[in-house]
Amino acid sequence: MREAAVEAWPYAVAATNAYAEDKDIFRDDGPLLEQLERLPIAPEDARKGFSYEVFAQYAPGSGDNPGRKPVARILAFRGTDISVSRGLTDIFYGTLRSDQIALALRYFDAERARFDAELPWIVTGHSLGGALATEVSVKYPEVRAYMFNTSPFYAGDGMTNDVQRLVINERGEVLRRFARFDVDPAADVFTVNCGPQNGQFTKHKIRPLANCITWIAAHASADALAVVKANAVPKPMVECGPEDKPHPGVLTRQLIPCVHVGRRDDPK
Repeated sequence: MREAAVEAWPYAVAATNAYAEDKDIFRDDGPLLEQLERLPIAPEDARKGFSYEVFAQYAPGSGDNPGRKPVARILAFRGTDISVSRGLTDIFYGTLRSDQIALALRYFDAERARFDAELPWIVTGHSLGGALATEVSVKYPEVRAYMFNTSPFYAGDGMTNDVQRLVINERGEVLRRFARFDVDPAADVFTVNCGPQNGQFTKHKIRPLANCITWIAAHASADALAVVKANAVPKPMVECGPEDKPHPGVLTRQLIPCVHVGRRDDPK
């Protein structure tokens, strides 16, 4: 799981910040990501709930060095919003109909055409955004995809390009109930239990999951640790220690055995 987190955390941050107009995003993307100006989204496309953001990804350890080396470009699709109006729009145009799939493919082609072809593209997304990332990876075998609490509702062949996808889902989040009735896209799939006491809708949110993935990665990645510190990422409830425990740092070891204490019944 730690290896998967080290690989996936930049894309979890990008998927979170695809909700650019929301308050609960990473204010500091960290040393590996730089948000780029994307193409304008046509009003008629925005009315269908479609949105995305574009990022440059840099080599690990390059920090804020002006000469840091870019290694990829990331297109992060926004997922379904929890607000009633936008949520219903996303469900109608992104799940019941395929409008957002067509938009995702069209805007991906347009973004790729305006940049040089030397750097690889990576797509990512949360929830509905994960389904859109799946569609791009199905059409383009060279594109790697990272999905988080991904929607099981997609239209392409889920076996195509299966080795180029990685999925991380929170155990018990609401969309996993629907996944029982559909076939998830083939991928390397990891299930984490970062918030066992949270409800299924809270578990579905991208920010808590991205926090947990980045915290796990920070045990092995100085770049992830920089994001944890810059954004005051809280300790996941499943890691031992008080709620305000600071991250112990890279390559540290727990010398004292960690024992979780179960909740006790109220003696009254």
